[in-house]
Amino acid sequence: MNKYELAVVVNAKIEDDDRTAVVDKCKALIERFGGTITNIDDWGKKRLAYEIQKMREGFYYFIQFEADAAAPAEIESRMRIMDNVLRYLCVRNDEA
Repeated sequence: MNKYELAVVVNAKIEDDDRTAVVDKCKALIERFGGTITNIDDWGKKRLAYEIQKMREGFYYFIQFEADAAAPAEIESRMRIMDNVLRYLCVRNDEA
């Protein structure tokens, strides 16, 4: 099991319930592909470095999890088509 971190930027113009549903979908994807969530950081609303889909702000979430090596590719392929997700990135955490 490797340690990973999934960074997700969610649309800031949607309701709180919809935003929570998007984060729940992300968590469900991780668990569906055999991952175990260890921590979720909610950074709240932040200004984007550049405009994405005519939006200047987004909600940032960082989800740390443990999973097999094949899981991140599957998770990213599903994240690509999710509504209200502006950007995402899944990286492996290597502790030195």
